[in-house]
Amino acid sequence: MKLGAGFADIRVQDDSYTSISLRDGVVESMSSGRDHGAAVRVLYGGAWGFSYTSRLDSEGLRSALKRAFSAARAASSYIRRPARVVLLDPIRDVVEWKPKVNPLDIDPSSKLSVLKEVHSLISSEKTVKTVSIKYMDGVEHKIYASTDERLVEESRYISWAYFWVTGQESGVAASAREELGSIEGYTIFERWSPEEISSRLRNRIRNQLKAKTPRGGAYPAVMAPNVVGVFVHEAFGHLAEADLTMAGSAVRDKFNQKIASEKVSIVDDPSLPGGFGTYKYDDEGVKAVPARLIDKGYMKDIMLDREFAAMLGRMPTGNARAESYRVPPLIRMRNTVMMPGDMSLDELFRDIKYGYYLVSFRGGQANLDGTFQVGIQEAYEIVNGEVGEPVRNMSISGNTLETLAKVDGVAKDFALEYGRCGKGQTAYVSDGGPHVRVREIIIGGAGS
Repeated sequence: MKLGAGFADIRVQDDSYTSISLRDGVVESMSSGRDHGAAVRVLYGGAWGFSYTSRLDSEGLRSALKRAFSAARAASSYIRRPARVVLLDPIRDVVEWKPKVNPLDIDPSSKLSVLKEVHSLISSEKTVKTVSIKYMDGVEHKIYASTDERLVEESRYISWAYFWVTGQESGVAASAREELGSIEGYTIFERWSPEEISSRLRNRIRNQLKAKTPRGGAYPAVMAPNVVGVFVHEAFGHLAEADLTMAGSAVRDKFNQKIASEKVSIVDDPSLPGGFGTYKYDDEGVKAVPARLIDKGYMKDIMLDREFAAMLGRMPTGNARAESYRVPPLIRMRNTVMMPGDMSLDELFRDIKYGYYLVSFRGGQANLDGTFQVGIQEAYEIVNGEVGEPVRNMSISGNTLETLAKVDGVAKDFALEYGRCGKGQTAYVSDGGPHVRVREIIIGGAGS
């Protein structure tokens, strides 16, 4: 600051972890370790400088600070739009999310034993051809300090598991995925038993192998929480991340305008119990608050870091997150969900003469113009209000805002999903919501 910097911060990270990868019963990798270091940012003359170090002694930290300052000062001569940040009141706080079971207390061999049990149960299905399992758990410990006198410390206990299964029968191929997580420590296999996980995946493979292909065209659909979650995250959520919003996303000029059915309310909430994106402070030392993206159909908020908040004359929402100390934070989602409504599941299905029930997604992508496509791994016909036969090789597509406008039923239930989001960096996120009915959505598939 004495040299003329407008703002500077440091983020120290100390993570301990276990990582296991299995494929077809063979251990591909298994490791435990510790990763620690510090990230330093300096804002000088409207330009950012960034540096990181794995040396946490005084010499290492001062060296990183000098590199960040030198980079910012050099860049300041070429900056076209000077950056500013929102400065916050001083604060000191220490936060630890207490685990039910500390993953560091569990021997890695015990974790491997459970994963092998899941693998064995899945492989018992004769049509299953390959099984891949990836598992990670550990402790995230961060300390943040800034020149506006923020000093916060936070620890989280993460566990994550990903399963990918393929099957084949009579020349028909099928695949199924499942992703589970917890911020309560080593609790995944307490919440979802090996029998439940394997049964879910085996059933998906079995149903796809006997399923019919869907009719292509526009049909009404009921989306289960898993599909609602990926739609809310991929098709809408990225449009409302301020860096992408201001880059020209489909909602850039929609503040306080009606962009969805009045039945639609979407929030990015860092306080949901057990969510993968639940935390108290982000990686800029900002206390995380809910971003009310859509309220009863109206566009209200977007997700903000300190810089974009300053640009727009708002307060930051605490959405700045970094994958590690090696990279600066980006605007990222946390727990992005559609809020429950007032209908029963029977009411959602009752008036559909022919449509589709979309239970679980395979993958998705979206564009800044609001177009999207999502692959569906588990789906069923709806015939005269009843769930019918399974279908396979399905996708849904369309325009995000047009689809949100066609939501005509939202159920009372609610479920939270767990996953990882890539945006140049990887972040643990949750998404979800209730069952939702859409009057019409484009179904991709072979003819009737």
